[in-house]
Amino acid sequence: MDEARHVLERLERIERLRRGGGSRVVVLAEVRKLLEEGEAWIAAEPAGTERARDALEACRGRLAEPGGEPSPRAA
Repeated sequence: MDEARHVLERLERIERLRRGGGSRVVVLAEVRKLLEEGEAWIAAEPAGTERARDALEACRGRLAEPGGEPSPRAA
């Protein structure tokens, strides 16, 4: 359950940064940490996580692209 709490806290932190005009570099770093925490959550609670796995894969793929930065709507 700690994993889920970490993910939710990270999402809130990202949203605060976006609303407060946080730099793209800082927001991107937070998104990368969010992906790591999301993977830890799925590993700890694997039942019913297909949609979460798909979302993590999509995010990882986007970040792997040249210049891969989250769009303002994706972060």
